[in-house]
Amino acid sequence: MTFRKCTTDETGIGMLYYISDAEGTGGRLKASAEDFVVTEISSHPEPSDDGRYTIATVTAKNWETNRMVRMMARQMDISRERIGFAGTKDKRAVTTQLMSFDCDPSLLQKVNLQDLSIGETYRARRKLQIGDLIGNEFRIRASEVTKSREEVSAICDSVISDIKATGGFPNYFGVQRFGVVRPITHKVGELIVRGDLEGAIRCYVCDPAGPASYDTAAAEARKMLSETKDWTGLSRDLPETMSFEKSIVGYLSDNPGDWPGAIAQLPTNLQMMFVHAYQSYLFNLMLSERISAGMPLNRPTVGDIVIPLDADGVPHHENPVTVTAKNIDLVERQVRLKKAFVTITLFGSKSVLAEGQMGEIERRILENERISAEDFVVPGLSHCSSEGSTREILCPVKNLGYTADEDGAYTVSFSLPKGNYATCLMREFMKSEMTDY
Repeated sequence: MTFRKCTTDETGIGMLYYISDAEGTGGRLKASAEDFVVTEISSHPEPSDDGRYTIATVTAKNWETNRMVRMMARQMDISRERIGFAGTKDKRAVTTQLMSFDCDPSLLQKVNLQDLSIGETYRARRKLQIGDLIGNEFRIRASEVTKSREEVSAICDSVISDIKATGGFPNYFGVQRFGVVRPITHKVGELIVRGDLEGAIRCYVCDPAGPASYDTAAAEARKMLSETKDWTGLSRDLPETMSFEKSIVGYLSDNPGDWPGAIAQLPTNLQMMFVHAYQSYLFNLMLSERISAGMPLNRPTVGDIVIPLDADGVPHHENPVTVTAKNIDLVERQVRLKKAFVTITLFGSKSVLAEGQMGEIERRILENERISAEDFVVPGLSHCSSEGSTREILCPVKNLGYTADEDGAYTVSFSLPKGNYATCLMREFMKSEMTDY
């Protein structure tokens, strides 16, 4: 199969190819929040009348997950750590997801936030944690498309045909993992694992890494902070859109030089996200190199690490199987039946690399990056340490279809397993610039 080379800024986050050789429709996503509708396929904790936790369905429009949690916690007068959720969602979207609250259900009545509603609640003994979901359903509209309806339909038909023939699309980590406006999350993570915590903080707070036109006030504030070593008293000069940066600058005003403490001011899941983003960047490079080498995405080769799926169709990363000359026929059959998937390492302190040709690719990229397993143990910052894992190299799609409008705009509907990026599917149709996703 012919893979098309990517020529956009996505190459900077390791996304070098498209599975479909079809021309892109162009256009952009999220002209309005209603253009990007996400409904979580939830894994519901079992109800229990005497349960400690309150479980509720939350529907939100234009809410970044961490900020939403912070504002809800503030109105309920509880710690943000007492609010759990299974996955972070896109900000410019309409999202519906399950959340858990370590409190009495009555406290949720205090929440009064614009464009946010809370559905029926129940009690459970188990809270929700990152990963406690099965997948997500999407309905996504691409607008500002300059091609005709007939051209769009032909492209969409071709892309869908390519995806069905392969059984999915390259399972890259999408632009949201790194930051659409400021794609620096992986850069912060790299500095953390290399032990340069001051550099990580300054990168997160000061690096504009994107067009200033998106937030002029924030761009000016970052420039101001980058030009001084002493941030004492400057937190009050930062716009509200930089709330996490304000907390860091305020902390360093009282505790100059305490870079680990500054990172610890951030929400736990955001601390984890930095290093995870760097691991994601390495994964994207490895996946692109596999494609470049002509290795298959939908078949195992000797040396690959393959993981089975559980009864819900969720990858079981705890039971990896290394492909050998003796078991390749059996493993290939399981992969063909979509009961198992070929993976690439998400490199961390306890990672086991592949063997064979894929293993050579993984080791070469790690050597080029001059990174080792020990680097992913971050002293004093347990949330920034990572043991590593594996990730499927092909993302399966269910219920994939589209409708095209007379003006060339079109809507794609589908569902994906958890941990996979809708924008990585949409990029196959659009082939637009990063900022259009």
